[in-house]
Amino acid sequence: MSINKLTQNLLSAPILFFMTGFLARLMRSDLEVPSPLPKLFSLFLLTAIGLKGGVELSDTGFSPHILLTLGAAMMMALLVPFWVFALMRRKFDVSNSAALAATYGSVSAVTFITAGAFLQKLQIPFGGHVVAALALMESPAIIVGVFLARRAGKNATTEKTQWSQLLHEACFNGSVFLLMASLVIGLVLGAERTADIQPFFGGLFKGMLCLFLLDMGIVAARRSRDLLSGGAFLIVASVLIPLVNAAIAIVIAKVLGMSVGDALMFTVLCASASYIAVPAAMSLALPDANPSIYVSMALALTFPFNVLIGIPLYLQIIQSLWSA
Repeated sequence: MSINKLTQNLLSAPILFFMTGFLARLMRSDLEVPSPLPKLFSLFLLTAIGLKGGVELSDTGFSPHILLTLGAAMMMALLVPFWVFALMRRKFDVSNSAALAATYGSVSAVTFITAGAFLQKLQIPFGGHVVAALALMESPAIIVGVFLARRAGKNATTEKTQWSQLLHEACFNGSVFLLMASLVIGLVLGAERTADIQPFFGGLFKGMLCLFLLDMGIVAARRSRDLLSGGAFLIVASVLIPLVNAAIAIVIAKVLGMSVGDALMFTVLCASASYIAVPAAMSLALPDANPSIYVSMALALTFPFNVLIGIPLYLQIIQSLWSA
């Protein structure tokens, strides 16, 4: 990995704020972000990235290449849970394995937004359609994870009300709904008619991201104790799974002829893990699964690994392959 890219990432304001939050918790500081604010930051960031993606799509439209990219994103969201489930069955019961499969098949919007800020700093463009890919990848893995649990015979009840609740939670949870709504608004209005709100959603974006990642650092450090108590398997798997998924994604991106920026964003989506949408759905569909396992893996190690090391590592690999 290029030391320059790693340094640029580590010395960016959002990453430094994340590390500040992480260290504050480890040092037992009383630093906290008041509970209503992280939700507000999250809503702001999702709205901003959705609007930006929609505006860009209004200019480019949906070409065959874009549709192929979206199809590849859906395919990864559907297939990743199968191999993760098989791996996790070596260590965990069916419910926890299925929850982990859903976690790593779904995506992290914050990791995606952090990668976008990194590319913006390097002045590497990426298409607005990858925001649509972000929204499309949230739900399928949740449904596949529950299907795997049912198929394996655990929690085998298949009442229609349970499935309808699950589908509603997976497809219409707040983050997915807001992201898609913002994307459609940006697509319909275009650049000219969203110009008056850009000072708010554009100019404040990096500041909001810094404050949100400060809170994420505090939360990640709080979860690290749960992860360490799970032993070496959890720690290794938390890094191994994103690396394997990233390798598969880079191959797909190369075959589809994605640009460097699009390839990185696609790779980051495939390598990330959900710690917002999945826990909400799993508490409903697989209440036997232990959140301290699947939330801690995604948030305490996979998320920090991706934002600190993974993003510049994936970019270095992509640029090396694309220039070969």
